[in-house]
Amino acid sequence: MAKYYDVHPDNPQPRTISQIADAVRGGALIAYPTDSCYALGCKLGSKEGTDRIRAIRKLDDRHHFTLVCQDFAQLGQFVQIDNNVFRAIKASTPGSYTFILPATREVPRMLQHPKKKTVGVRIPDHTVTQALLAELGEPLLSSTLLLPGEDEPMTQGWQIKDELDHVLDGVLDSGECGTEPTTVVDFSDGEAQIVRYGAGDASRFE
Repeated sequence: MAKYYDVHPDNPQPRTISQIADAVRGGALIAYPTDSCYALGCKLGSKEGTDRIRAIRKLDDRHHFTLVCQDFAQLGQFVQIDNNVFRAIKASTPGSYTFILPATREVPRMLQHPKKKTVGVRIPDHTVTQALLAELGEPLLSSTLLLPGEDEPMTQGWQIKDELDHVLDGVLDSGECGTEPTTVVDFSDGEAQIVRYGAGDASRFE
């Protein structure tokens, strides 16, 4: 059964955020709100967590998981970025974008695309997510909470608790969040390729 965390959207309660971070460190799989929509998240490097996300979403091994990072300094530990790409991404973060980039050795092999050795990264513009990332001190391994057969991701904490209570360990609810997945931009070859149009303005990368 998933524990339900009611978190203030503008002033997240430190004690609650600390409890959630401790749960993640202990192996919990959570659903949490972002500036785009809800996401599934677990501890970086947790094989059990990634397996559970794959099972919930029915994903194959070609799916790009996303490292949700607190800031640019943290993001830079996990991906390789040249100067041109650096400027383009820096100008767009924090925000509703996911960037696919070559992974560094800091990224567990199981999270990398099996052929391309790439990984998705993003820096969300969301107060509660940022508070959790600051408390964790490392990225959350994440994937959009989009269930098989559905066209739109889940956006309501109570609904997620109701439907996924048996497969999650925790649900964060801070009220309204985004309703669209992120815009995904692939920079793995040095040039911007838009993989998915979503909440972030894609025109700057076209």
